[in-house]
Amino acid sequence: MSVLLDTQVWLWLLAQPERLGPIALSLLEDDRNDLFLSAASAWEIAIKYRLGKLPLPEAPGLYVPDRMRASGVVALSIEHSHALTVASLDDYHRDPFDRILVAQAQVEGLSLVSADRRFAAYDVSLIDATL
Repeated sequence: MSVLLDTQVWLWLLAQPERLGPIALSLLEDDRNDLFLSAASAWEIAIKYRLGKLPLPEAPGLYVPDRMRASGVVALSIEHSHALTVASLDDYHRDPFDRILVAQAQVEGLSLVSADRRFAAYDVSLIDATL
């Protein structure tokens, strides 16, 4: 299975795996599954870190790529098709980072792993991170 991780889910996987439900944790730890992290998540992490809203043990420029390698997560770039798909999404979710994740999941045919229930309103395969 190929899954796109919500930013919060990836951070939980690294620092607070106990916040993930047993089904989600099992899915994320299964080496047969391909895990993707969007460039939008790296951008969101960098912004929150800079604003002092996300403490990290080191700067995002070191933390994100190092932890991606260690956790076997693959980078997902933002393509024009992803950005343009956002225009067709209803406004169930107003957060631009989350909207691009929905668009990426749709365009790439990925399941989205998130604890945010607002994603359920979209035509996307959603895996609840709390289960």
